[in-house]
Parts: sequence; structure tokens; C-alpha cells
Amino acid sequence: MWQRLKSMDQRFQEIEAHIATPEVVADQRQLQKLAQERASLEGVVEKYRQYRATEKTLEETRAMLHDNLDEEMRNLVKQEVGSLEAQLAERLEDLRMALLPRDRNDERNIIVEIRAGTGGEEAALFAADLYRMYSRYAQGKGWDVDVVSTSESGVNGFREMIFEVTGRGAYSRFKYERGVHRVQRVPVTEASGRIHTSTATVAVLPEADEVEFDINPADLRIDIYHSGGAGGQNVNKVATAVRITHLPTGMVVTCQDERSQLRNKTKAMAVLRARLLEQERVKQEEELIKERRSQVGTGERSEKIRTYNFPQDRVTDHRIGLTLHNLPRVLAGDLDELIDALATEDQARQLAEQLV
Repeated sequence: MWQRLKSMDQRFQEIEAHIATPEVVADQRQLQKLAQERASLEGVVEKYRQYRATEKTLEETRAMLHDNLDEEMRNLVKQEVGSLEAQLAERLEDLRMALLPRDRNDERNIIVEIRAGTGGEEAALFAADLYRMYSRYAQGKGWDVDVVSTSESGVNGFREMIFEVTGRGAYSRFKYERGVHRVQRVPVTEASGRIHTSTATVAVLPEADEVEFDINPADLRIDIYHSGGAGGQNVNKVATAVRITHLPTGMVVTCQDERSQLRNKTKAMAVLRARLLEQERVKQEEELIKERRSQVGTGERSEKIRTYNFPQDRVTDHRIGLTLHNLPRVLAGDLDELIDALATEDQARQLAEQLV
């Protein structure tokens, strides 16, 4: 761990030196890349330097105990040593937390998909309750909520509700909500007062970044040939048609509409970029669909991650065994206690894996 931290500190210093050079300042693309890398290192490096500074102060303070001190001064130094030891332990814990691998999606906006599972009309009503809970939670964080599509069921219920949450860090909080949610209560349609159990599934998908392509010229084969068809004398005398083959994918684009070879090449490259972008978009959609299926399961009651029990006024998260006894508050969007506990458990697991 210490070698890794030392290397990160050295790299941070290198970036700070590079970022101030005229060559980098003139190259906006390189400047942005270095600035992003610097930002990713800054937090860890700052904590590392704080740890080293505290460690040095502790060593110097301990060394004072070897001096010829009176009893009162010796006791004061011992107290300071104890305080610095506790501070050093805290800084070590901060360092370990900072070194945990970050989810690259944490800062992204999200798409949330809620679908009624087992339980018929009651499941649809529960899906609507979950939507209201999440929208209130998001709004409490200052995030924007925008409904993408809905499929209504009966009175005030949803067979499906898809909405977008826009705000920095949305995925870092909502990602713990994905899975099967179970509700136990007496439905409004139940005349005998019998408790029913129903479910709804929740999928949380990070919004895909806009894809940009930096096509390597070495990946292209460009053929120039004479145009065919109408076009006057220029068709036969000057080779202006362009065929571009993208070697990694085998994608071929041709353009011969313009009389200028340069314009044909420019148009062909534009078409190639558009096709590659579309290919990547389709790939991302397929990955999102796969991710959604892995999150929601089948919607069966046995797959539950959390139970909302109305008769007993309790919410239980089965992943960490946490039970809260204020169901109305939770359904009103007060989710931080649950999500904080899940995030803490996740961090503890990662720390344990890191120390193995």
C-alpha cells in the first residue's frame, strides 16, 4: 500500500510540473487529460501527505521523551503522543478508504425502472409507492426527476414506471436500491382484512456517456478511384471517389458524389464516424439490458432485498439485516439511514478484501 501511495504522490508532482509547461497549456486536449488525472489523485495524495506529516510530528514528539524533562512536562508530552497516535490511526483509516476502488459510474445520472412483480393490482400500487418514495428522495437531494415513460394499471398504480434522475452522485446512492422489493399489507381492495404479499422490481442504470471516437489512421485503408455514372468530363479524367475501410470492424464507406477528392473523403469519414457511433450505442444498450436483467431477477418473493411491512410498521433490508420502525417516514423519501448503512457495509467488505 505504501509503495502505491508513494507512486501516486510522485505522479501527482509530475502532473503539476507538466501542466504548467507552455506545450501542455497550448494543447487543450492534453491539458484536460492531465487535469482529470490530477483531480483523481488529489484527494488520496492530500490524505497521504497529512498522514506523513502526522507521522513525522509523532516521531519528533516521542523523541522528546528521551530528553531531561520534569514530571509535569513529561506528562504533557505523553498526552500529546497519545493524541497524535489516535490521529495517526484515523488518518490511516481515511487513507484505506480513499484507496478503495471507485465505481466509475458513481457520479453519473441514472435511469430508474420500476416494474410491478408478483401480486397483481396490489403490486402495481406498490410500484407507484416506490416511485413516489424515490422521487421525493431525489428532490430532497436537489436532483431533478423526469419521467421517461409509464404504463398505468387501474387506479393510481403502475405496471411500469421509468424515470431519469439528474444530479451529481445519483448513481452512488441509488445503486443500492436495485433488486426485488416486497410489501406486506392489507390491500385497499381486500374486504376481509387479509394481509397480502406483493413485489416490485427496481433497476438502476447509469446513463451512458456520449461516445467519442478518435480513429487511428493506421486502422484505415483508403482507396481512391474513378467515379462511375453521371458527372461530366471530371468523372473519367480525375480519380475523386473515395472508399474507406475501417480494418478493426471491416466497415466500408464509399463516397463519390462530390467532384473534389477531399470533400468525398471528408464526407466518407463523417459517415464512418456516425456508423461507429451507432455501433457503440447499440452495444451499450445491449449491456444495459443485460445489466437490468441481472438486477431485477424474476420478481419472485423469495428474491427480496427489502421488505416493507405495514402491520408492524417496519422496513427490513435483508442484505445487512437492518430493521427500521418508521415506515411512513421511509416511504416519504427518508432513505439516508438505509443507504448509509448499505454503503458502509459495502466499504467494509472492500476493505476486508483489500487486506486479504
